[in-house]
Amino acid sequence: MRELSLNVMDIAQNSISAGASLITIQVVEDVPGDLLSISVTDNGCGMTKEQVEHVIDPFYTTRTTRSVGLGVPLFKMEAEMTGGSFVIDSEKGKGTTLTASFKPSSVDMIPLGDISGTVQLLISCNPDRDFLFTRQRRGEDGTQRDFALDTRELRQVLGDDVPLDSPDVVLWIKEFLEEQTGELLKPSC
Repeated sequence: MRELSLNVMDIAQNSISAGASLITIQVVEDVPGDLLSISVTDNGCGMTKEQVEHVIDPFYTTRTTRSVGLGVPLFKMEAEMTGGSFVIDSEKGKGTTLTASFKPSSVDMIPLGDISGTVQLLISCNPDRDFLFTRQRRGEDGTQRDFALDTRELRQVLGDDVPLDSPDVVLWIKEFLEEQTGELLKPSC
């Protein structure tokens, strides 16, 4: 994949296929520490220890619609190629957390891509699921900025009559994520 945000899309789709009702996507950037960490956590059906051991194999998948599963192995490979790491923590019946850590200074680092657009697309295409997206960045000067978007909070404000895939809500989510990302990446004064 040419952008990490596409890996996040694939991993989140795995969570949806696993029956997750809540998917948490966390992006943490530590510029001085040369670290980018991406975690996807779900409350889906989880995996056994044996499944976790096999999930990094591109020729293993629990899906019945195809015989290979490339998303997790590619995510792992992309992290490790930069000198980073990859961890899967899962418990059957409880859910799964995948965490990939990258060294952005590596020549093998691929771009994060449009992570906000990915999150917006996941929310608008899956209005029956909840998403918690958090993004945190520590800049060159040590200043830390962060923001969160929680669809559970949106549902409380909007009520039951306004779905998350209604055009006005989709536009608001898009603009909110763009604005917050712009603030997050803005250089400190």
